[in-house]
Amino acid sequence: MFKNRRWNWLGIALIALTYSACKTPELIQKSANAAMPASYSNSQDTTNTAQVKWKDFFTDPYLTALIDTALQNNQELNITQQEIEISRNEVRARKGEYLPSVGLRGAAGLDKVARFTNIGALEATTDIKPGKEMPEPLQDYMVGAYATWEVDIWRKLRNAKKSAVSRYLASVEGRNFMVTNLISEIAENYYELLALDNQLAIVKQNIALQSNVLKIVRLQKEAARVTELPVRRFQAQVLNTQSLQYDIQQKITEAENRINFLIGRFPQPVQRNSQPLENLTPQAIQAGVPAQLLANRPDIKQAELDLAASKLDVQVARARFYPSLEISAGIGFQAFNPTFVLKPESLLYSLAGDITAPLVNRNAIKAVYYSANAKQIQAVYNYERTILNAYIEVANQLAKINNLEKSYDLKAREVEALTQSIEISNTLFNSARADYMEVLMTQRDALESRFDLVETKMQQMQAVVNIYRALGGGWK
Repeated sequence: MFKNRRWNWLGIALIALTYSACKTPELIQKSANAAMPASYSNSQDTTNTAQVKWKDFFTDPYLTALIDTALQNNQELNITQQEIEISRNEVRARKGEYLPSVGLRGAAGLDKVARFTNIGALEATTDIKPGKEMPEPLQDYMVGAYATWEVDIWRKLRNAKKSAVSRYLASVEGRNFMVTNLISEIAENYYELLALDNQLAIVKQNIALQSNVLKIVRLQKEAARVTELPVRRFQAQVLNTQSLQYDIQQKITEAENRINFLIGRFPQPVQRNSQPLENLTPQAIQAGVPAQLLANRPDIKQAELDLAASKLDVQVARARFYPSLEISAGIGFQAFNPTFVLKPESLLYSLAGDITAPLVNRNAIKAVYYSANAKQIQAVYNYERTILNAYIEVANQLAKINNLEKSYDLKAREVEALTQSIEISNTLFNSARADYMEVLMTQRDALESRFDLVETKMQQMQAVVNIYRALGGGWK
């Protein structure tokens, strides 16, 4: 009676231990919030500039040629392409894990056991055939096939494969996001280069204008109408403007080389449009509705796929708590003499099934499980942050385009007024009705205002590029 009770209690304890081993720890769950505002500035227009292909969005042939070259030669983009290949191979590896593994095996060996052992004693008294002793040393030859298969009861291996697929798709979206950023960066630097060309032309015009004024002042000094002081001040102004010319030339070189780096070539002149920057008209932008960012922005889709992969990783980690079933089988021929290998008597085969489950000391499995859940929560926050960042980028660029348009109109009027004031100040100075300082300050203000006008136009063109990128355009 006591013995039976002991076995009963032992069975109950074993069942309880098995149940506790298969029970998974509780985790804190977090769901992603993908809610977005209904519109930008109460606009319900669903037409979206992001749907326009970049070759149709950028009409400058020099710019499109640079972008084409960059998409072929940019080193960082090509590195990302290889990361996609790595992710694709990971999918293949995961797929192979839940399929049966079959292989061929051949072996040959030689075995000499000690006489004074149980095996040696048995072999010494055993005949292979009547009247024929066991060969010594004993040769061994074997050829056959084997197979192993872990039965994916809890979908652990298939979920791991799905996770790898999601990460592969996320790497593709990462490349798309890089394409968008690369196109945007090239366009921004291109418009900066055009702006520097225009500023250099303005400086050269001012050098010519100031040099003429300097000649007039020198003639007036010879006629004793002015002193040496105005001559020196005007000369200093000309030298300052000439120095500015070389600063701009250095910036042009650096801007060209930034573009050369992006398109993967060594420094060389960048072909570009020679028309005045002020003649360029920014494209009209249609932002659509914020919800379209979820489909158009590659970084949002990448974050979404990473989130899906992390959820699957949690399921894979949970399945490690459950029993696993592995089936192994083999068939072949084995004999001590090569001439006997393929005889029916040499046939051997095996079939086995193993069920294993963790019972105690599951700290490693728990650690993987908790880490997978923590990474899932990280992915949720990253997804929400990416959505928020995308919306804010669009909102900022829409406001910037609107404010730059108003600023450009005011600066254009300022340039017009200061350009007229240069002629007026020169006329008054020649008639001795204006001080030379008024002429100097007027020229300086006019130069700065023309620089500001070019800078504002450049910012307008770059803002259009940035809103196109922010909306998710460029990768299609």
